[in-house]
Amino acid sequence: MLILRKNLFFSMKKILLHLVLISFYGAFSACGGGAQSQEAHQADTLPVVDSVPLPDTVLASVNNNMKWEVIVCDSTSDGALKNFSDPYDSSHNHIAFRANQLRDADFGGKVKGTPKEIVQDWVFQTPIDNTPTSHGVWGGGTGWTSQPLYVEWQEEMVKKFRNSPSARLTADFSPKEIVVASLCGQLCFINFHTGKASREPLDLGNPLKGTPMIDPRMNGLLYSGHALRAKADVCQNAVDLVTRSLVMQSPGNNPKAFRHWPGSDSSPIFADGFVFWPSENGLIYKYDMRADKGKVHSMLRYTCKGTGVAPGVESSMCVYKNYGYVGDNHGNVFCLNLNTMKPVWYYDNHDDIDASIVCEVLNGHPYVYVACEVDRQGNAGSCRFAKLDGLSGEPVWAIQVPCTKMTIHKKHFDGGMYSTPLLGKGNCSQLIFSTLANDGTNGMGHFYAWDKRSGKQVYKVPLKCYSWSSPVAFYNENNELFIVLGDTSGRLYLIEGKSGKILFDKVFGANFESSPVVVGNSLVVGSRGSSVYKCHLQ
Repeated sequence: MLILRKNLFFSMKKILLHLVLISFYGAFSACGGGAQSQEAHQADTLPVVDSVPLPDTVLASVNNNMKWEVIVCDSTSDGALKNFSDPYDSSHNHIAFRANQLRDADFGGKVKGTPKEIVQDWVFQTPIDNTPTSHGVWGGGTGWTSQPLYVEWQEEMVKKFRNSPSARLTADFSPKEIVVASLCGQLCFINFHTGKASREPLDLGNPLKGTPMIDPRMNGLLYSGHALRAKADVCQNAVDLVTRSLVMQSPGNNPKAFRHWPGSDSSPIFADGFVFWPSENGLIYKYDMRADKGKVHSMLRYTCKGTGVAPGVESSMCVYKNYGYVGDNHGNVFCLNLNTMKPVWYYDNHDDIDASIVCEVLNGHPYVYVACEVDRQGNAGSCRFAKLDGLSGEPVWAIQVPCTKMTIHKKHFDGGMYSTPLLGKGNCSQLIFSTLANDGTNGMGHFYAWDKRSGKQVYKVPLKCYSWSSPVAFYNENNELFIVLGDTSGRLYLIEGKSGKILFDKVFGANFESSPVVVGNSLVVGSRGSSVYKCHLQ
């Protein structure tokens, strides 16, 4: 193995190149009005169309706050990304957490007029596993984040499935399939229309909490990480759904890791033949999947601020071009160059980050939104919510909302943001939405709308219980936004995006920790217990 260690100083050439590129991007994005102009911030997210990589630099914020090394496991393979288009945007499939590389939940939900209610279509029951673990019995259903995936298999893959007895299709198999990672340790496959099992469950041996990912090349590969040990070693896994065999299994107990918790709640992301996958062992993995057989290409190992401690990562990396954005359990936020796996910039957000970072691209310039919990701060503190420049890590704005910890049945629950924020579009293009738990008012939680340009609170709506589930969007023919979110009491809310008015709420399940996937005017979401629900708006 080859280990690339950080340089303590930049060359003048790199600094000048970086400044030139930053100036270019800023001028391009500002259109004469500054990189953070009002017009730019009101624009919707734009697709990536060029092939110019972002700068290969390590800024002073990294040198001042991080100790890091890139462990190269395959020095014979070119690790550079050459295609910067988002592979998840090319179809109707929703096969990654929050839909795509930006994690901006652009599911394309559609309704007519003003919806008045949420109607249940079917309920699917996952298996239950009562195996005791070091952290209790996990049962079935879904936990945080476990967003279902929606996939429309192409005819070629459907033929492969049907011609392979190992695929274990049922009589209810449909090319339109829901895939759920369950706390029972099994992947469940559901006919989108009927709610019946489309194939037999696939047992991965340990509880599954994080959202899985289907390879966007539509080759039948699926990626899912274990949460903790129940029956087998805790691993990051790549599965061939045609043969139901493992094509890659990477143990979380990695001797190169500084941290020894092997879990993998973070959801992987695919970019130009590589899969990037943070782990709770403190390593950021880069897997080479170009030959459809996984191998570790390289890993980033780091500590921050002289502590010598490697925090784990539970949030999911978001990606823009060759930059990946990560937040960890100690509040460290950093950007890394996916070509080299070297850090680019660093930002301190003070406390545990579980909600995934969301990227918004405005006229070719990336901005990222990140928020934390109240965990390491003690029983009371602040959720810090920030908008950062995606090229430099400099804050555009940063706000604080008081939150507390809460005790329920002798169990402690952190306050702050667990749900991944939702970027508004249409008549709410200036807003960003999320929920906060135990936000210092009623001990439970609120739904918030903030102004994307300033961070100013536009409104907050009291919920009947706190929420970890991420909100999702539906738009009508007038481009008016309506939002659905779940809470931990099993309630689903229908909210008018512009005003925050609750149009409908009803208890459906036991506990919606998981985030929904949206298909047309429908959503599918799992709950604690054993139930997965499909509902539609009308």
